[in-house]
Amino acid sequence: MCAAGAVAPYFDEVLVLERDVIPDDAEHRRGVPQSKHPHFLLNSGRRAMGELFPGYEKALIDAGALHMMPSLAAAHCEGPVWVPRKEAPMTMVYASRLLIERTLRDKLAVVSNVTVEEGVNIEGLETVDGGQPSGRVTGVWVGGGDGGDKRLIDADFVIDTLGRGSAVSDWLVKAGWPESPVQSLDAGVTYVSRWYQKPADLPDSWWWAQMSVMPTSETEPHPIEHDFLCQIFPIEGDRVLVTMGSWGHPMPRKEDEFMETVRKVRAPAFARAVELCEPISKVFVTKSTGNKRRRYDALESPPAGLVAIGDAVCGFNPFYAQGMSSASKSAVLLRDKLASATAVDSAFTKDYFAAQRVLLDDIWTLALARDQGYENAEGTDIAPRWRQQLASRASWPIFNHISATTREDDIVGQHFADVFNLDESVTTMMKSPRVLAGLAWFAVKRALKRTRLPIGFDNQQDPPSDIWRDGTPHPAGRALVIPQDTPQHEYAAVSAAAGK
Repeated sequence: MCAAGAVAPYFDEVLVLERDVIPDDAEHRRGVPQSKHPHFLLNSGRRAMGELFPGYEKALIDAGALHMMPSLAAAHCEGPVWVPRKEAPMTMVYASRLLIERTLRDKLAVVSNVTVEEGVNIEGLETVDGGQPSGRVTGVWVGGGDGGDKRLIDADFVIDTLGRGSAVSDWLVKAGWPESPVQSLDAGVTYVSRWYQKPADLPDSWWWAQMSVMPTSETEPHPIEHDFLCQIFPIEGDRVLVTMGSWGHPMPRKEDEFMETVRKVRAPAFARAVELCEPISKVFVTKSTGNKRRRYDALESPPAGLVAIGDAVCGFNPFYAQGMSSASKSAVLLRDKLASATAVDSAFTKDYFAAQRVLLDDIWTLALARDQGYENAEGTDIAPRWRQQLASRASWPIFNHISATTREDDIVGQHFADVFNLDESVTTMMKSPRVLAGLAWFAVKRALKRTRLPIGFDNQQDPPSDIWRDGTPHPAGRALVIPQDTPQHEYAAVSAAAGK
């Protein structure tokens, strides 16, 4: 949909070929198995969607999405502690994939030169001069949809958004182009989710909207459940998605196993909250979490008239919430390239893939930073054993230290928020002298027990609701939703009594 919005100003007609028949309401569908799990719409992604479809974010919030500041609205467990609540630079919009997609689809529906044909299977490409400098894609072979039988649809420009299972690279090889190199890394991540309805009357201990329990940084033997990354993720309709994920461990698949595992999460408040909710779905499991990147940018003469976006060119471990944002950023890049183009020839394709490579390099590095730390990882980008051991032991402690530093150092906090939201590369952040100095100074203060905020609070108890300002706690009611038009500097906890 972002790709269609990106090219619509530059072509007379845009035809979106959709495999599924789209339901009238926001419902799960076969083509998007990930819709059953949480989707973090990162700030760079929501800005990109807003560039392509003006008013998108407001429409999403009007439809029920929650606009919140995670540092105030989330109970967050790192290591053995709940971290203190405070205001921070980052905000997020929380919603289900169903609502994110439905709102985007509604925006696309009013673009006059875009047509969506549903129930279509893509069966091949039509090409000329395959593998030659003059080679190009001239259309696609399809079956189903309005036309029924297999037929050719001619096109001046084709965008592959077929996802991880795209066969486009194979079809190009059959047509005469060399095989595109592929990078991969699969750390065996599995995660499970279940949908719940929140109780009508929340206990006082449930002041938060989101709860996250990070994997332990312990190196001594411990229950495998302590290695899980766990989330209670808020969405529209007073519902939450309860998700648990792991690297290489078996995960529960049945309802009773799911609850048994929930009760073993290392912060007991997690289980207490889930037990208050009403389950409204079965347990959904995802194991398709490997990182895979098709390097079309490495082709000396890529086909004219074809680009790839999203998982079709680079699929990330979805646990890191990078997919939608990288796809929409790639769509904005395509729009910008078309704005200055005079033709969609092989030079255009080569230029686009080269620019897309730069965009994806930073995200790929961030995605692999953790996944490379597992001995069970498979693929082309496996790290040497010494780096795996270092990453395995150090990655969560380093993450926890950076996270703790952000609570006392606003500059480090801004860099961290920018990296998380794909606005800055992790390499740029870690090369910044100011960031390195901030991390070192916080380590000194921590060692001397001179931090302005407490390091945290016992995770065996309920997370405390106090908001910390100027080194002192301030009692607060529930912190939930930020009004849409509130200026950044006026963000604050909103009382539950205010009805927001």
